[in-house]
Amino acid sequence: MTEEPCVSCTTFNILAPIYKRLDQKNQSVRESNFRSVWLSRNQKILNWLLHERSSIICLQEFWVGNEELVHMYRQRLGDAGYMTFQLARTNNRGDGLLTAVHKDYYTILNCQELLFHDCGDRVAQLHQVYKILQYVEQYQRENKLNLMPILLCGDWNGSKSGHVYKFLRSQGFVSSYDIAHEYTDSYADAHRWVSHRNHRGNICGVDFIWLCNPIKSREPLKKSWSEAVFGIIKCQLQKASFAEKDAFAFLKADNHGNFITYSAFCEALRQVNLIGLPYGLSSQETEDLWMQADINGNGVVGYEEFKRRIWNSEYSELKEENCSERTWDSEQGIEEEAIGFKVKKAVLFPREAEKGMWPENYSLSDHAPLTVIFCPRLPFLPTSILLVLER
Repeated sequence: MTEEPCVSCTTFNILAPIYKRLDQKNQSVRESNFRSVWLSRNQKILNWLLHERSSIICLQEFWVGNEELVHMYRQRLGDAGYMTFQLARTNNRGDGLLTAVHKDYYTILNCQELLFHDCGDRVAQLHQVYKILQYVEQYQRENKLNLMPILLCGDWNGSKSGHVYKFLRSQGFVSSYDIAHEYTDSYADAHRWVSHRNHRGNICGVDFIWLCNPIKSREPLKKSWSEAVFGIIKCQLQKASFAEKDAFAFLKADNHGNFITYSAFCEALRQVNLIGLPYGLSSQETEDLWMQADINGNGVVGYEEFKRRIWNSEYSELKEENCSERTWDSEQGIEEEAIGFKVKKAVLFPREAEKGMWPENYSLSDHAPLTVIFCPRLPFLPTSILLVLER
């Protein structure tokens, strides 16, 4: 091979016609009622995708409920050499995911559908990401793929300041766009680019292609998840205007001692809508959370434990030395070379989005597509890519 072997990936929320509003005064007027309009827009989307010609295409809000549109995408992508996979969103919403992989470059070894409750609650979003990473971890372990890089692609419904972002960072994932442009996790860099303008006109960056290269060690998944949930609990308490001591008093309820009991903890979570709902924390997850809070294991959480685990809980940063091209194989007792990716290029379209602006003449979607090119860190070897799509 004379050229450096690379992986190109595009993620794009294409705004299903059943959601696209055509009249801000009359919100019930949707693009789906006007065939010529949604057909023209989606033909333009396909033209752009085929011109971009990424080896992996990940689409969200794909209108799976319209046979004509589904046929158009499958036929045009199929004629261009892509294998396509689609998955409908739960609760019969009418849209879903479409993943297209170019068959000249890849063979699909395994495809697993992961279904979640369809809701916009941020606790549920964190729960979904946690379940995705649990599945990925199990799949890697069972198939001995711990030396392979992972890509997570999609519309993550949250910005760089959110708990999902921080949770993924604590697990060794990096935002490929930010890496390419040398942006940090700081507040200033979080607003340098945007990828979405919602129906209220607000713009933000919510579309990511995450990369996790093989690493020697990371924070245990359950512990990182607990830290993320504790962060949400603190936010909920602060929204209710609780300061530190008041929050502790709220959690311990009517208990006259200076500690929080498990029953009082559960009741407090129920009052801030973190449990007791179809998409809230399960009983097992609540117990796991309690075990993380009860540091000394005596069955209650004192004020110091509350401050350390809940009020001042912080995500553990992954140290750079743990990101390595060599990984320890505990079964073989040796270090093995791992296949890692480096981000060669990452671009948003339209280019104004890269400057934190949203052009009024952009009409493909209310999201900007993100395309990233990855190249291997080591000399190229036949390898696998674990790719996960999230909406």
